[in-house]
Amino acid sequence: MEAAQILVVCTGNICRSPLVERLIQPALDARYGDGALLVRSAGTGALVGEAMDERSAAILRELGGSPEGFIARRLTAGMVRDASIVLTATRAHRSQVVRLWPKALKYAFTLRELAHLVQAGGAAGQDRLQADPQDRVSALASRARALRGHHAPADPDELDVIDPFRRTDDIYAQMRDQVSTALPPVLLALGAVDGPGRK
Repeated sequence: MEAAQILVVCTGNICRSPLVERLIQPALDARYGDGALLVRSAGTGALVGEAMDERSAAILRELGGSPEGFIARRLTAGMVRDASIVLTATRAHRSQVVRLWPKALKYAFTLRELAHLVQAGGAAGQDRLQADPQDRVSALASRARALRGHHAPADPDELDVIDPFRRTDDIYAQMRDQVSTALPPVLLALGAVDGPGRK
């Protein structure tokens, strides 16, 4: 499988990370052309070979994405090494990513952390006409890294996306809201035209 420029990480790779992957990829395809930037996901404790969790897949469809063909896979150091930016569900996942590949400290963020940084630091307003999409991803990682430590939220829990697996529908709804709130500023910073649910 080709290396992803954007790697999304959670635990089982069936709820949170595929939801984020399958929302970011079509937005970037629409902006830069199919496959210009690859978004993939993996899990630190992946349920390898499984399809998306049914309730997460329903949320994905609700937000305009498709779970078709998704298969969970386990995170490896090589995946982290080859990515330009890693988006994790939680701070714990971010720590696991960095333990696998220490240099990832420079380009690993939780999804909600990156959203917070680009909003607080104005990185979402970068030139949307930047020519090379891979350069765009690298520039976003550098900009966010420079902002880290200067724009921390008051509550560190605001950096994590809740794990809904085998929990109530209310928790799935909370996950959906956290993801759908975080994605628009991240997509804007990546140069994508539309956010989730705004096709």
